[in-house]
Order: sequence, then C-alpha cells, then structure tokens
Amino acid sequence: MKPADTRIPPRTRLDLAQWDAGEKAILNGDKDAARARLDAARAKLETLQELLYAESRHKLLVVLQAMDTAGKDSTIRHVFQGVDPLGVRVTAFKAPTAHELAKDYLWRVHQHVPGWGEIVIFNRSHYEDVLITRVNGWIDAAECKRRYRQIKDFERMLAETGTTIRKFYLHISKDEQKKRLEARRDDPRKQWKFQPGDLAVRAQWDDYMAAYEDAISATSTDYAPWHVIPANNKLARNLMVSAVLIETLEGLGMRYPAASAGLADVVIE
Repeated sequence: MKPADTRIPPRTRLDLAQWDAGEKAILNGDKDAARARLDAARAKLETLQELLYAESRHKLLVVLQAMDTAGKDSTIRHVFQGVDPLGVRVTAFKAPTAHELAKDYLWRVHQHVPGWGEIVIFNRSHYEDVLITRVNGWIDAAECKRRYRQIKDFERMLAETGTTIRKFYLHISKDEQKKRLEARRDDPRKQWKFQPGDLAVRAQWDDYMAAYEDAISATSTDYAPWHVIPANNKLARNLMVSAVLIETLEGLGMRYPAASAGLADVVIE
C-alpha cells in the first residue's frame, strides 16, 4: 500500500467496512526488513524535520484520530522517535474545560497550530466536536453539518497561510480492540491505561464508525486530506504513516538557508 492508496479523495463517500484494518502488505512478509525500513524512515524524517525548522518557510499539522487502543500515542512515539523536540509539539485534546466551553469550539484548537518551521501533532483534535458530540446526541444533524463546513473553512485558512495539513484515521477492527483492551485489563504494566469509560464507548462502536465515515467524507479536501491507515498491525501502521509524512515533506521542495555573506572568509582562532 502506497501513501496515495490511503488518501480519501474529496467528495468520496467513505465506507470503512471496505477497508481491511489488518492490511499489512507494506511489510512484504519480512518483519526484520520492515523494522530496518522503519529505522531508515525515522532517520529520513529527522533530516526533513531539521530542514523544515532551518528553512522556516513551512508549517506541518498532523491530526491523529482513532478509536481507543488504535495507537495514537504509540504512533507518535515510534514515528517521531528521532526528531528534535525544539521543532515538534504534541497537543492532546481532552474534555474541554469550563473556560473553553465558554468559547467557540475551535478557539482552543487555534491556539496550538504550528508556527513557521514547526511540526505540530494533534492527539485527538477539533474532530472530537463532530464525533463524540454527535454520537452522544449533544448536537443535532444540522449543527453537525454546520461544523463540517466551519472545520473546512478553518483548515482552508490554515492552508492558505502556509500550513500543510495531513489527517490520519488509525483504523482498527472491533476484534483487535477487544484483544488490546483485554491486554490492558490483564497486564499490570498496562492497567493504568484501562478506564471503565472505554467499554461505554466500545458499546457505541457502530455509531462511531458512522460518525467517522461522515466526518471524513465531508472534510477530506485537497488542502487537508484524510488518510485511512490500517492499524491492526502496529509496524505496518507506523511504516504507512511515516511514508505519508516523508512524501509530504519532500514535496515541499525545501532548501537549507543560504550561508551568511562573507562566511567563507571567517577565521576561527
């Protein structure tokens, strides 16, 4: 599977049932070789991130959305393992505070978008406001559609002011989630991750799939595309996300800044 194969074209109706969450052809049947390729991808991403930071003419926003246990945290750890933290920020959006609820729903998000030369990763994002709110009936269908339009306008504004946006839905199966939740329940090293609320959300699985399908279908654009990443296999997931990000950064045509005038004549004693 190539980066283009994961991208949802604009005005395409997404049917997640047609996407194999267990897809792992990118491994080519050789896990050791795939791990070596992931190491090489991390090294390449490190170089590209340094170039982005040095040139300071572009911004990259990475949005990660997924059901519980799909691996948002793990993806961040393994894909961005070697990058310079000076040029990368991660923002995790939890339940909004009372202060945030007093503002429009995009207010808290806008404060965290990247500046020149930065990569910012959203671990959950403004899309929570058309997912959990819809599934729980906190907004109606008309408000949900308004928010799709507002989100597209927001992302268009970011793109028109220099931000490259890539959005990833990490797609796991319900059976795979069951295995991972059981591992959290049973492993003392993982039990701290287990929350009873996870089971309540799992009970709403079909509603969430419908909400994700509608949100991704409505908001995948040329300037802010969605990528559906099969995530049952963690190594395959990390390779696919890395491939999309490397292709994206290489496509920016970045160059290191020119040396200062007279640098060749500088003598260091």
